[in-house]
Amino acid sequence: MDHRQKDWPKWLATAEFVVNNKVHTATKVLSFMANYGRELRMGEDIRRKGKVEKAMEFVEKLKRVQEEVGATLKKTQEEMKRYTDRNRKETEKWKGKDRVMLSTKD
Repeated sequence: MDHRQKDWPKWLATAEFVVNNKVHTATKVLSFMANYGRELRMGEDIRRKGKVEKAMEFVEKLKRVQEEVGATLKKTQEEMKRYTDRNRKETEKWKGKDRVMLSTKD
């Protein structure tokens, strides 16, 4: 790597691969799996011979993965809300002509 970081375009694809090939903490799946319904692989011949997955099967598989990701995100959201709400207090109820003092500090 160039110490002046002028060669970043050369490394951009590698960085993208690393990000997409990492299990996301919120979804618990690889980003590539959530988007494309399959794992990202390196060094594989894309012109391999053999059966190609049928389009409808692929769509159904992708739909299942995205549903699982959605359920996991919903669970994570609920956990985050529960954690945040532990320290939350009720706000005061204000009436139409109530006066308040505002600080001009900061």
